Amino acid sequence: MNAPISTLGTAATPSRPVHFDPAEWAARLQLAACYRIVAHLGWTELIYNHITLRLPSTDDGPAQFLINPFGLHYSEVCASNLVRIDLDGRVVENAGVPSRWPVNPAGFTVHAAIHRAMPDAHCVMHIHTTAGMAVACSQGGLSMSNFYSAQLHDKLAYHDFEGITVHADEGPRLIANIGDKPAVILRNHGLLAWGDTVPRTLGVLWLLNRACEVQVASQAMGAVIPISEDVQKACTRDALQFNPRFGAGQDVFDALTRQIDRIDPSWRD
Repeated sequence: MNAPISTLGTAATPSRPVHFDPAEWAARLQLAACYRIVAHLGWTELIYNHITLRLPSTDDGPAQFLINPFGLHYSEVCASNLVRIDLDGRVVENAGVPSRWPVNPAGFTVHAAIHRAMPDAHCVMHIHTTAGMAVACSQGGLSMSNFYSAQLHDKLAYHDFEGITVHADEGPRLIANIGDKPAVILRNHGLLAWGDTVPRTLGVLWLLNRACEVQVASQAMGAVIPISEDVQKACTRDALQFNPRFGAGQDVFDALTRQIDRIDPSWRD
């Protein structure tokens, strides 16, 4: 079952190219907005890293995904230049119209493993922020000692570093380590989140990265105050990112979309 794609913002949207059906165009708009949001948050790594989204399926054919064009900065990604690929990272034409841009198949290795094995992983996001990588490189990992990390009780997984993620045989070990946890620290590497919607995935990733930022700052000042497991459980239970009654990240995503619209609405092209 595909997750719903929401209507985005209020800005005028360019006409949909005829070779994209309405469902795919809605997915493209949402993912393009997400790329621009990540750029605005300062989470980019030159032209590297990826956010992928499973396309809504209209038949029983093989799953297909959207990924960023390799060679473009996240601030250059827009709805029409996102590339459609299959589970092997091969470019798929749209009604006979080829993509103008290549993709980085090696960069899709981790994403493909997660999309392939986890039916609810409609969206996968991976970043290399300084704070995230610092915590990923630390012996103790994430410290349950701040407001943000306390909301990740039993939501966090770890996967040991095996080198640059270009080898498909790492996939089964990655999936086994993730289990059902939506937030992932790739040790010595970076942060990852997956989810049933783009907004929820972004919400989880923001929470994890913010926890890492606070940890890096607080531990630089000395010993930190641990949070009891009972309080962690209560915080996670009350966290907005995981609760559909409170939007599950949709309200935050909409607010950030309005912000990038004011800065540069070309992501809608």
